Amino acid sequence: MKKIIKEADKKKGIVQITTIDERWYFQPGKNEGTGLPEYQFVPSSTWIAGYYPKGIGFYKWLAQKGWDEAEAIKQAAGDKGSKVHQAIDVLLNGKIVKITDKFLNPTTGQEEELTLEEYETILSFVEWWKERKPAIIAKEFVVFNEKEGYAGTVDCLARIGDKVYLIDYKTSQAIWPEYELQVSSYKHALNPQDFVGLGETEEINLMILQLGYKRNKNAWKESEIEDKFELFLHAKAIWANENGDEKPKQKDYPLEIQLNSDKNQKEKTNKKSKNLE
Repeated sequence: MKKIIKEADKKKGIVQITTIDERWYFQPGKNEGTGLPEYQFVPSSTWIAGYYPKGIGFYKWLAQKGWDEAEAIKQAAGDKGSKVHQAIDVLLNGKIVKITDKFLNPTTGQEEELTLEEYETILSFVEWWKERKPAIIAKEFVVFNEKEGYAGTVDCLARIGDKVYLIDYKTSQAIWPEYELQVSSYKHALNPQDFVGLGETEEINLMILQLGYKRNKNAWKESEIEDKFELFLHAKAIWANENGDEKPKQKDYPLEIQLNSDKNQKEKTNKKSKNLE
C-alpha cells in the first residue's frame, strides 16, 4: 500500500502524488478571493486519458485473460516502462547504463537490475537515437494547464530535421487511443516561451515512439499522432463525473489491525485487575 510523492518541478514547486489508482499534481498559488496562499490540485493527463473507451479489442483481451491476470500484466508492463524511462534519462544526461545497473521498481519500491527484455528495449532507443539524430530541446518536464485543470510529464521535446516533436516513449506493442489523448493534452499545456530555441509560433508535432517494438527489424517505431485535444476534454468530463471533487482523497488508516479476541480481552481484564490491586 504505497503512496509516492516526488518533486516534479523544483523551480515551479510542482509536486506529483501517485497512489495505486490515482495520480495528482499540485503547485503553490493564491486564492483568487482571499489572496491567501493555497495549493492547486489537478489530475494527471494519463489518469484522465484512461477514462476514454479502450475499444472492443481491449475488452476481448480482458475477457480472455481475466481481471487478476490482466491487472498483473498491466502492472508488470508499467514497471518495465518506468525502469526504461529512468535508464533513458540517464543516457540523455550523458552517463552510461550498464546491464548490471539497478533502477527503481515503482510497485515494489525496490531498486532492481534490468531484465534482458528491458535492456534490449533501451538498446532500441540507442539505435533510434543514432539513426534519427534528435536535437533535444527539453526532457522529462512537467506541463500544467491551469485553465482546464490537468498536468503531465513530457518525455521529450526535440527537433528532428526541420520539425519539432513532442515525443512520448512507450514500451507497448500497440498504440491505444488514450495514448493519443495523452500526448495531445501535453501540447495544449505547453508554453513555448519556457524553452530556449523554440519559436512562439513554431508548430509542435506529436509523436509516440515505441521502443522494444517486435514487429519490425529496427525494434522501434515512430508514429505521428493527430491532435485529439477535444476528445481529451470529453474524457476529462467523464473523469470529473466519476471522481467528484478535484482533489486527492484523504483517509485515516490505523497502523495496525487486530481482532479483539476473547484471549486479548481477558488479558486486558487481568491487567486492569492488577492495577486495582
